[in-house]
Amino acid sequence: MTISAGSTLPEASLLVFGANGPEKLDLADKVKGRKVVIFGLPGAYTGTCTTAHVPSFMRTKDAFAAKGVDEIICVSVNDPFVMKAWGESTGATEAGITFAGDADGSFTAALGLEFSAPAVGLIGRSKRYALYAEDGLVKVLHVEESPGVCEASGGEALLAAI
Repeated sequence: MTISAGSTLPEASLLVFGANGPEKLDLADKVKGRKVVIFGLPGAYTGTCTTAHVPSFMRTKDAFAAKGVDEIICVSVNDPFVMKAWGESTGATEAGITFAGDADGSFTAALGLEFSAPAVGLIGRSKRYALYAEDGLVKVLHVEESPGVCEASGGEALLAAI
C-alpha cells in the first residue's frame, strides 16, 4: 500500500552521519511533535536529484521555516557515507538540510514508493517524492510519475501546497 495524505509515517530507522560516524535516526522520535518535510529521490549524485531536487529545497528552506517547518530531511536508498559526502558536495548540509540513508530500503518500501530501473543500475530505489508531515501525520504528499522529473516534488511545489 502506498502512503497518502492522512496516513501516519511508518516506523523507521534511517542512518545519518554523526560526529562519531554512522548513527541511527529513529524517525518516530524525529517527527514527534514537529513539522517536517521529507523528500525522497532515486539516488545520491544522480542527475535530476543533484541539479534540481536538492537545490529546490535549499532555495526554499527559509520559506519553509517561516511556515513553521522544523526540519527538512532528504532520504535516499544509499548508505550514510554517501549521503554525508553528497550533502556536503551540494552545500545542502551547510544550508541545514538533513541527509539520511535508507540503506536497506525498508523505509521506502514501507511508504510503498520503491522502484527499480535495472537498465541504468537503479535497483530497489525510491520514487521521487516530497511530503509534509505534522507530528508524524502526512498532510501533503507529492509523488512524481517519472523519476527523471522534479516538478510536483520540488521545494517550490510543496511549499505552495502547505
